[in-house]
Amino acid sequence: MAVEQHRAPAPAGAQPAHAGEQTRIHNIGYRSYDGPRLGRAYARRSLYSQSLRGAYGLGRSAKSKVLPMLLFAVMCVPAAIMVAVAVATKAKDLPIAYTDYAVIMQAVIGLYVASQAPQSVSRDLRFKTVPLYFSRPIETADYVRAKFAALTSALFILTAVPLLVLYIGALLAKLDFTDQTKGLAQGLVSVALLSLLFAGIGLVISAVTPRRGFGIAAVIAVLTISYGAVSAVQAIADVQSGGEMVPWLGLFSPITLIDGVQTAFLGATSAFPGGHEPSSGQGVVYVFVVLGLIAGSYGLLMRRYRKAGL
Repeated sequence: MAVEQHRAPAPAGAQPAHAGEQTRIHNIGYRSYDGPRLGRAYARRSLYSQSLRGAYGLGRSAKSKVLPMLLFAVMCVPAAIMVAVAVATKAKDLPIAYTDYAVIMQAVIGLYVASQAPQSVSRDLRFKTVPLYFSRPIETADYVRAKFAALTSALFILTAVPLLVLYIGALLAKLDFTDQTKGLAQGLVSVALLSLLFAGIGLVISAVTPRRGFGIAAVIAVLTISYGAVSAVQAIADVQSGGEMVPWLGLFSPITLIDGVQTAFLGATSAFPGGHEPSSGQGVVYVFVVLGLIAGSYGLLMRRYRKAGL
């Protein structure tokens, strides 16, 4: 509603009189919303869906689709080649185990996290749109869970689809159904854990700064460079100490953490220098460290966005 006041014209030389004022009320169309109230759950699902689509450039410009789709193709092409070779040569087994694939392709996975984790959260911080989210019926936990779940799902798609390609190829090559199904299940558990860990670490690092470039560099350093550094130190320890310290050193890199867990509990072959495998007790330590990092990442994100939402 709007109120407009009009005054009657005053005679020449006369003082304007307040008694001659007229008030007119205009209806300019504002009215209260009387539709359905969808609430927090709908807002959380919408944010999750939007973030997951954005992780592959869907709903964004064509330029935004290039890198995630290219990395997805790079992840799948080697699996397709292995399948073609296995079918053509009538091999009795796949050239690579399901649990080994993500470890071998860890550089591609690290680049994907480095490119998409900052895109997921840094833009909201840079353009100060986080308080706008929290002005609606959505809370800090809803925002963090939606972003965490979306990047985890995007990573799981990136790492699980190549395993499905391997599995389908193994069945086409008429390899043993039971063995291949068991291997696929072990591989899916491994990449699910990897997706949770990498998503948590990537989001925490990216949420520290609104500068996307800084976030990309920091994520690459933590996920990719750390693997090279730990592998080099493990190789030195294998030569100098007989390999006793090799499993313990694997606790200091995200991908070697996943390697240790799947070697201890998922029947994988260790990729550590010298083929050293964690013992059962060391495997339990690996599991607790991985779960602790995932829970710690969630807690740090909650703390960060309690401040960012102010």
